[in-house]
Amino acid sequence: MKKTETLKKNYEFRKVLNKGNYISGKNIELFFMKNYTNKNFIGIAISSKIAKANKRNKIKRLIRENYKNIENIINNGISMVFLWKKNRDIKEATYKNIQQDMLKIIKEMDVNKNV
Repeated sequence: MKKTETLKKNYEFRKVLNKGNYISGKNIELFFMKNYTNKNFIGIAISSKIAKANKRNKIKRLIRENYKNIENIINNGISMVFLWKKNRDIKEATYKNIQQDMLKIIKEMDVNKNV
């Protein structure tokens, strides 16, 4: 398992969101960019308009757990920000749905060689 660090500062998130590439799945969106280090960085952001804190944290845990399962197939040196789509219902936040979305997104990210 690789060591993945988290994005914590607002400017780190903004940098990836403004300058990074974009891929959309059914429920989640991914912004990613090359970071010129040997580490991956991950950030997860969910709008407070979507749900209360406990449901937002549940989605974050599901995204983080799915990321742990697929992080070995992701190249080193990428900063990523996962977002939950605002127009998607919170009831669709299941482990299986997020797993399918993430695998589709990662496959598209590997095809897109401009990272």
